[in-house]
Amino acid sequence: MEKRLLCGEEVSLLGFGAMRLPTQEDGTIDRVKAGRLVDTLYQNGVNYFDTAYVYHQGESEEFLGEALRKYPRNSFYLATKTPGHLINPDYDPVEAFERQLRRCETDYFDFYLLHNLGEARTEYFDKFDMWNWVAEKKVAGLIKHVGFSFHSTPEELEAILKEHPEMEFVQLQIN
Repeated sequence: MEKRLLCGEEVSLLGFGAMRLPTQEDGTIDRVKAGRLVDTLYQNGVNYFDTAYVYHQGESEEFLGEALRKYPRNSFYLATKTPGHLINPDYDPVEAFERQLRRCETDYFDFYLLHNLGEARTEYFDKFDMWNWVAEKKVAGLIKHVGFSFHSTPEELEAILKEHPEMEFVQLQIN
């Protein structure tokens, strides 16, 4: 699998996104089928695995932790995202982040994204200073690279990038 540099890391051109995994009749992840997908991709050079706090009601993070535990941690890149929908005055980012580390069975994330920025959603990240919070996690070694996922206009993207040049990457949803 061909690789390219992303934030100085050699990341496969094709990554595995765990937003839509095979499911069983009850809606839970079909871990056998999904596990075969992870194994096949990993064995063919895919080294970037992406999930989020909310995918499959958190089951996606747990699944990837299980599926990847058989491989050396330094042989793949793990990306996940903040539970942006939970950010409010009662939100505890430390508790949520620690839960993500446990779910993913890891001590750090290679890529961590502030999730689903754009339109009115961005104000929550500003209001609760999530920008500095992720920067602190990076300094502590719990996150290697910080970025955000974005779902809005090019003009808004440009404004966020100007306001936050410390962000190392942006993930765009393109369908």
